[in-house]
Amino acid sequence: MTYKIYVKSDYKPVVRWIPDRPWYLRPRGFIWATTGFLVSATAAIISSMAPSSEWESVDTDFYPDQVIAESLDFITVNSQYRPIKQPETVNVDPNAEQWHKIKVSTGDSLSLIFDRMKISPAVLYTIMTSGQDTKALKYLMPGQELRFLTAGGVLKTLEYDQDMLTTLQINHENGAYTSKLIKTELDIKVLETGATIDSSLFTAGQKAGLSDNLIMQLVAIYGWDIDFALDIREGDSFKIIYQEQYKEGVKVGEGPILAAQFVNVGKQFRAIRYELPDGKREYYSDTGTSMRKEFLRTPVDFTRISSGFSLSRKHPVLNKIRAHKGVDYAAPTGTPVKAAGNGTIMMVGTNGGYGRTVVIKHGSQYSTLYAHMSKYASGLKKGMRVKQGQTIGYVGMSGLATGPHLHYEFRINDVHHNPLTVTFPMAESISGKQLADFKAKSAMLFTQLDKQSDHAGPQLIALTEENSLQPPAQTPNKTQP
Repeated sequence: MTYKIYVKSDYKPVVRWIPDRPWYLRPRGFIWATTGFLVSATAAIISSMAPSSEWESVDTDFYPDQVIAESLDFITVNSQYRPIKQPETVNVDPNAEQWHKIKVSTGDSLSLIFDRMKISPAVLYTIMTSGQDTKALKYLMPGQELRFLTAGGVLKTLEYDQDMLTTLQINHENGAYTSKLIKTELDIKVLETGATIDSSLFTAGQKAGLSDNLIMQLVAIYGWDIDFALDIREGDSFKIIYQEQYKEGVKVGEGPILAAQFVNVGKQFRAIRYELPDGKREYYSDTGTSMRKEFLRTPVDFTRISSGFSLSRKHPVLNKIRAHKGVDYAAPTGTPVKAAGNGTIMMVGTNGGYGRTVVIKHGSQYSTLYAHMSKYASGLKKGMRVKQGQTIGYVGMSGLATGPHLHYEFRINDVHHNPLTVTFPMAESISGKQLADFKAKSAMLFTQLDKQSDHAGPQLIALTEENSLQPPAQTPNKTQP
C-alpha cells in the first residue's frame, strides 16, 4: 500500500492512497492507453489507403531560391494526387529550327515537359528566375498549350497564352533569356439586327439571333424608361447595332451595343454609346440626354404589383380606408432591395406599421422609403452614403403586412408621388462643344438604324473610321507557329 501527501492551496495536507498497480491498469491510465491505441489504429488504416507508387503528389508552389536546377519536378499543373499519364513523344530535330506545340496534361509538370523537349533543367531554372512575368508558368492548367521554338538544340522562344489577350513570350537573346508580355488586338465586326415582339422580349431577341448577354444589355440601356415586366406589348419592336470580337477567325466575345432603338406602345426610344473625354462610356439619346436617370424605376426584382399608389385604399390589415402613398412590390422573402439612387441613409430601424424601414435622402429635394423588410444589408447605418443599385435590405413582411413585399415610396419636397408615373430627373447630359462632337459621330449610326429593317438574323455592316466606332485595321504583332 502506497500513500502520497498533497498540499492544497490553503496549505492543508491531504493524504491519498495510490494502488500498487501499473499505470496502464489504473482508471485514468487505462483511458489514455485505450485512446492511444485507437489513434494508432486509425493512422495505420489511413496509411494503408494512401496512393501507391504509381501515383505522385504534386504541389504548385515554386521557390527558386530554395532549389537547384536538377530538382524541379514539383513545378506542376495541379495540386492533388493525380494518376500519371504517359507523356506524348516529341520528336525534336536538333539540327532544324521548328515549332512544337505541347498540350498540358493532368499530372504534368514543367520539368517533365522540358525533359520531353530535351531541354536541360538548368534552362528551366534560368527561365523561372528571369523575372516576375515568368511566374505565370506556375499556374498551368490541364488543356493549356505551350509553344516551343527550338534550333540547334537550343530553346529560342517559349510562348504561353495567359488569357485571351495576353501572351507570355520568352526569348533567348545574347546568351540569356528575357521575357515580355504581348497584348493581342482582337478583330472587331459590327452587326445589326432587330425584331418585332409577339410574346416576350427574350423570345424576340432569340429570334433576332441575340444571346442572353446582349438581350440583358438592351434591358439595361432602357431600364430607366421601360418597365420590361409590365410595359412590353405585342407589336413593340427593337433594332440594335453591336460588336463581336474575333481572335484568329474564332468568335471570342460580343458587345457592347453601339446603338439601339426601341418602340414601346408607339413611343420611340433611341440610344447610342458615346465615350466622354475622361474615357467614361455612357448611353445617350439622340439629343445627348443621358439614358441613365437619377433613380431606378423599380428598386426590387418583383413578382407582381400587389398594391398601387392610391389615396383611398382599404387597408388589408386595419380594414379601413387609408391612403396608400407608395407601391407594393410582391416578391419572395429575401429578395434584395436596391437603393433607387445615390444618396444618404436618413433612417434605419423599425417604424410602426412599416416594420423594418430604410429612408434615403437624394440631394435636397428627393427621398425614398423602403418598408416591411426582413432584414437590412450588413453594415447599413444612418449617415452612410449608398450608390444607385446597392443592396440596402431584403424583402420581408415585418410590420402590418399580409405577405412578403416591398412597400416603396417616392417623395419630392416631402410630397408623395406615384413611383410608377413620376417624371425622374435626368443624369448629366452632353452639352456645348462636346454635343457637336457627339452629333457628328453618332449621325451615321442613327442613319443606319433608319435604314435597318427587321432581319431573320444578324447582318454584317461596315462603318467608316470617321465614325470613331469602327477600329482601324489590325496589324499582327506577334508570329504564331
